[in-house]
Amino acid sequence: MSEQKKLKVLLVDDHPMVQRGLIACLSYYDDIEVIGSPCHGKEAITEALTVKPDVILMDISMPSMNGIDATEVIIEKLPETKVLIFSMHENPEFVSSAIQAGASGYILKDTNSEEVYFAIKAVAKGNTHFSSSISKLLITNPISQSPEKLTTREQLILSHIARGSSSKEIARDLDISFRTVDAHRRNIKAKLKIDSLAELVRYAVNHGLIENK
Repeated sequence: MSEQKKLKVLLVDDHPMVQRGLIACLSYYDDIEVIGSPCHGKEAITEALTVKPDVILMDISMPSMNGIDATEVIIEKLPETKVLIFSMHENPEFVSSAIQAGASGYILKDTNSEEVYFAIKAVAKGNTHFSSSISKLLITNPISQSPEKLTTREQLILSHIARGSSSKEIARDLDISFRTVDAHRRNIKAKLKIDSLAELVRYAVNHGLIENK
C-alpha cells in the first residue's frame, strides 16, 4: 500500500500555549503534518509563500497584521491554499470579514480536537466548515452585500488606481499577477457600481484612501 499523502498545515497564532496545544492535538493524526507556526499575519504570509501549505489555521487578533488581512493576501497569492479561521471571536462582523477575505471556514477556540481535524480535512477538499454557533450566526445575521464593503486589499488596490497607476504597475508594486489586479478592478467597480475612473478617484478621496491635493 502506498504511503498516504499528508496534509501540510500551517498554524498561525500569537499565543504559544495555543500553538503547542494545537500541535499536540494534530500530532495524533497520521494524515496531517504541521509544517510551521508563525505568530502573526506578516510572518504567516512570508512562511506560506515558502512552504505552500494545503491548509492554514488562522487566528484573527494578532500583532503586526491581523488574520483577516493576512488571509486576503495569502488567498490572492496562493489560491490553492485554504484558510480556516480559528478564533475566540463570535462576532458577525469578524465572520463576515473573514468570509469576504476568502476563508473557507470559521471555528471557535473552544472547538474539540476531533472537530478541528474534521474542519481541516473538509476545507482541504474544497468544502466549507463552520462551528455550529457560527452557522447559526450566519443564518440570523446574513453576510452583508453592501456595495461599499470593500476589503482591505480592495481599498489598497483602489488607492493605487486613484493615484493613476496602471494594472501593470500595481501588479509590480504589490508582487501579484496582472490577472489578479484586473479581477480586483472588476470587483471594486461591481461593488461600488462605478465605471469611470473619475468616479473611482472621487470615491477614494471621499473615503480617505488618497489625499485630495
